[in-house]
Amino acid sequence: MEETRKDKGNLSREDEAAIGDEIEVRREDQDKINRFSTLHQKEKLLEEELKQKEKEKEDLEEISSELELADEEEKVPYKIGDSFVSLPVSEVQELLAGSIEKIDTEVSEVEEKLSGLRDEMQGLKTALYGRFGRSINLEA
Repeated sequence: MEETRKDKGNLSREDEAAIGDEIEVRREDQDKINRFSTLHQKEKLLEEELKQKEKEKEDLEEISSELELADEEEKVPYKIGDSFVSLPVSEVQELLAGSIEKIDTEVSEVEEKLSGLRDEMQGLKTALYGRFGRSINLEA
């Protein structure tokens, strides 16, 4: 009994109140916590995918800028699948523009997914913090 008093002496009044008023975790609460965790993992994967796509787009734009300095008559190697094909500069620029446009579309799709995912996570956070207050930590 003496040890419990010492431990309680180190706790703030809010912490003591929280210990006395422990909230039961219902099945639906656990489902929300699990869903939040799953969404958080997906968010990290989508953020990484977004970084990769933005880097790829940046690289393609840089290559496209470099090709503007090349002679129009010159043939440059362009990778198609696993092999390189020598194509005229103008054709490579068109292919690069198409690739950049495709990546822009993919970036937009990933950003939309991230936005929807974050909205759902915010709703779960609101519900869980409303129920558990400071006794739950959903921040990573």
